[in-house]
This record gives sequence, C-alpha cells and structure tokens, in this order.
Amino acid sequence: MAGILVGDRVEVRDQSEGSRLYTRGNFGYPRSGGGVDLDLIEAVYLLEGRRLEVLSDGKAMLFEELFRHASAESDGFDIKYLVYRDLRNRGFIVKFETGDYDISVFPRGKTMSNSRPEFMVRAVSERTAVDISKSVREASYVSEKKKKLLYGVVDEEGDLTYYTLSLRDPSGKVYPEPISGKPVGHLISDRVLVFDRSHSEALRDYGYYGKSMVEALQLSLIESIHLVGKGKLTVLDQNDQPLGFDDLMNVGESVQNEFRIRYMVYSDLRERGLVVKTGFKYGTHFRVYQTSPDDSHARYLVHAVTESDIRMWPEISRTVRLSGGVKKEILFGLVRKNEVEYLEFKWFKP
Repeated sequence: MAGILVGDRVEVRDQSEGSRLYTRGNFGYPRSGGGVDLDLIEAVYLLEGRRLEVLSDGKAMLFEELFRHASAESDGFDIKYLVYRDLRNRGFIVKFETGDYDISVFPRGKTMSNSRPEFMVRAVSERTAVDISKSVREASYVSEKKKKLLYGVVDEEGDLTYYTLSLRDPSGKVYPEPISGKPVGHLISDRVLVFDRSHSEALRDYGYYGKSMVEALQLSLIESIHLVGKGKLTVLDQNDQPLGFDDLMNVGESVQNEFRIRYMVYSDLRERGLVVKTGFKYGTHFRVYQTSPDDSHARYLVHAVTESDIRMWPEISRTVRLSGGVKKEILFGLVRKNEVEYLEFKWFKP
C-alpha cells in the first residue's frame, strides 16, 4: 500500500487501498474520486507499522525522514505522536485534531461512522506548565459538548500517564443548627481559644467547628473569621477588645500567604454543607467531609488557587497519587472574583 507525500498530508490515491484503510481502521479522509488523505501522524503510524509506503519525489521514505518532516510541519509532533500511537495501540479509533485539542478518541469498539468522540485529548510533556484557569475553561467547554477532557502526559523516557480533568460540584449534608447565645473566643497568637465549655459544645454542635482540648476548644483563624462573619462568634484580643471580620482577616494575611483566597474556598465549601479541616498532613489546604468527621472519612482534598496559578505536571502527579493512596478526590478550588469553581484531576487508564 503506497501514499504520496504532499506537504502536510499523504495521499493514498488507489481507491481500493484507500477504502481498506478507511473502513478497516478509520484512517484518513475520503478523497474526491476515491482513495484517502492521511494526516502526517496517521502516515507515520502506518509507516512504523509497515502497513504503508510513503513516496516523496518517487522515492520511498524512511521512518526517520517522514518523522522529521512531520516534526517540521507540526509543533510538538513528537509528543502528539507518542500519545496518538499509544491510544491506537490500545485499540481506540483516534483522529488528529487542530486547534485547542490534539486528538479525539472514539469509544472502544466504535467507529467514526456509528459514534461521536468520547474524549478530547491534550498531548503534553511532563515539563509543560499547567494553567489551572485554562484547564477549568477547557473542562467546561468539553463538558458542554458532552465529552470528557483527557490529558496524555509524556515523561522524558516516552512513557504515558493519563489524567481526566472535570468540573465538580461538591456538596455535603452538614448545615448548621440554630445556636443559642453567642460564643466568645480569645485570639492567642494565630488561633482562637474558646474556654467556656457551653460555648465550646455549642460550636461543635453547630457544625463540628474546632478541635477539642481538655479545657478549651481550639479554632483556626479561618474557622473563626467564618463564624464571626456569620455572627456566631465574638473574638477578643489580649486586652479583651472585640475584633471584627476585617481585623481578623488582617491577622490571617500577616501570618499566611494567600490567606484570603484560602478563606474564600473554605467559606464556599462550608456553604455547600461540607465540614472543612486543615489538609496540612496531606500537603493540601483542606480535607473535606460530607458528613460528621467523627463518623466518616474525608472525601475530598482541596487546594485553593487563583487565575494566575501555574502548576507543573510532576507536582500534579504527586498530588493525584497521594490523594489516590488515601482514597480521596483531589480538587483545585479556583477563585474568580467572588466565585469558586472546582476542578478534579484523576488518574485514568484508557
């Protein structure tokens, strides 16, 4: 079977050969008058598998020659080809795309004639930066098209790891009960202590706030600010003077980077009926429960990010592997103005 190299495509002009490629493997696009036009990525794959001969100026091209030609025609061809090749070898019908996505993948066992793509794929190197804000937009767009967003990440040895990216809408079942009176806490260093036992019990019953000590309830600054904002807590300084929401926010911003961003994600999660605790021991900002933390395990690990946040794939890989190891879902909470959107990265085996 032979094709002729013409710029950024390979033309298989023989009608029967073209028909065989298209009907048996969904390779190429039908030509007027018969045959098929192959994308360079398809031609390289078929040449490597010795299913196609590619001619240039009447001479058969070596794999090296066609690969180098394709690399000159398409930026990042080597990465795209490795992902395309891997998915094809796994038995998927795969088509090369131009624009924002590199590859479309059809459901296993389906063809282009009887189905629509299931995945839109970005092929990237492990050294590529991850723009969380852009990933949220991509996940939203792909979801609207009723498809799934898949990243094929190629490491320096050419091995592949796949991640699905999807928007999530986390929700829980813990909504505050009415609270009698107004508990009082004392700011000591970077946390708030509630010494009155009845106040401590009221806050625990209100929404599992704080961590109990023998003679006090210890609240984090974020918990305290949220409760003050809700009008459910009074915080006093060392001179027993009340501290308002802005006063406490200033304290928080003085002791922790991006404190306000973390607070916005914390507050949003609480409004969704979730119980939120520190995720420090997991290397994230929060661990999040759907019900009582006394009777259940955290479902989510959540990291607060901004639109300018950039991550590298090795960092994403470590985070996803850790969350999977402890059987939790990792979400990035993207803060845009006064809204929070949640993006999940999940390891995926095609």
